[in-house]
Amino acid sequence: MNQALEALHFGFRAITAHPDERLGALGYSRVHHRILYFIGRNPGCSINELLGIMRVSKQYLNRPLRQLVEDGYIQTRKDRQDRRVKRVKLTRKGQRLEEALTGAQREQLSQVFRKAGPRAEAGWRKVMALLADMEIERSG
Repeated sequence: MNQALEALHFGFRAITAHPDERLGALGYSRVHHRILYFIGRNPGCSINELLGIMRVSKQYLNRPLRQLVEDGYIQTRKDRQDRRVKRVKLTRKGQRLEEALTGAQREQLSQVFRKAGPRAEAGWRKVMALLADMEIERSG
């Protein structure tokens, strides 16, 4: 189990190194990247939907989301049916940043999956899904 934990630690460090460097230069952190990523996958979602997708609290999201809006990476608009609901999407600037951050990670995963082979990739995906399920059960 220690070897698995060490592999997880070093693998996570390897996959976050490039984005962390870029984010640090902007005065941002990993939470900013997560927000960009999930809004990029769910354009037009409401703030409440984003909270559910990310499984985080309003407090966790508030400040970094506000920064990204103020800096022009995310656009907000009121919902047409319910003016109390705020919808979010990436601006072009936000799309470029998200692609630069996540694109590097996609390329890393693509390279290691090619080297490891399809069975190893399937095993990794299963382990990650089971870990995610455990987190959902714990927080649910």
